[in-house]
Amino acid sequence: MINVEKQRTIQEYVPGKQVTLAHLIANPDKDMCIKLGLDEEKTNAIGILTITPGEAVIISADIAIKSGSIELGFLDRFSGTLLLTGDFASVESSLKAVLAFLQETLKFYICEITRS
Repeated sequence: MINVEKQRTIQEYVPGKQVTLAHLIANPDKDMCIKLGLDEEKTNAIGILTITPGEAVIISADIAIKSGSIELGFLDRFSGTLLLTGDFASVESSLKAVLAFLQETLKFYICEITRS
């Protein structure tokens, strides 16, 4: 008899409340905007957030929209990814508002906003 080992992959969700990435891209490349499915004419800045648990991106999107003149570029509640677009000041303001709300109200661990 041939003994064949089966491999198992286990994906585990570790509970926690945190923002692992908060990044602001100024003047993104037009080709990058097109490949991301964003309107290259309206996108002067991109804000990127990665949040755990993923459902918190829904709350974050609501806070972002209400705190700045931005548009949602992408929202995925399964991966916890949120892309914000608009002018630099509005995107930056929205990122700061989201981070403040998550930290102060929902007691999330947050990271600093990085820039490129």
